[in-house]
Amino acid sequence: METTYVLIADAHRARCYERQLPGHVLVEVADFVFPQTRSSAETDAGDWTGPADKGHGRTAHAGTQFEPRTEVPDKERANFAQQLATYLNAAVAEQRCHALALIATSPMLGDLKPLLAPAASKALRRTVAKDLTHYTGPELYERVSRALEWPD
Repeated sequence: METTYVLIADAHRARCYERQLPGHVLVEVADFVFPQTRSSAETDAGDWTGPADKGHGRTAHAGTQFEPRTEVPDKERANFAQQLATYLNAAVAEQRCHALALIATSPMLGDLKPLLAPAASKALRRTVAKDLTHYTGPELYERVSRALEWPD
């Protein structure tokens, strides 16, 4: 029997479900909540405290080198994606699942997919750019089934 892990994620919340054929029942196996490192007031105000530029040091000219600025929410999402990828990579390596399906927001999919190990990438059967993190119970089951086009 093939076990599929279905990960449903956005930048701050993810749930991993196990789905075994032919039963098609979703069973939650893991729940992830990424802790906020900044208050929403700080995020809204945009007062990021970190170096936006640095001098050239030994290059001996007076210019300033500007590095691409990555906003904190992007960094938080990338850190969360790394945590999720580590979990999925281990699940595939330990043969807890044989296939993966990712249903996540577009930015999260963009961060998560490159972090998958070769074995996990090979196990990836489907990706869907949707946010289903707010659904539970029968409504979640229906939306996942429609998103992945699995027959009932």
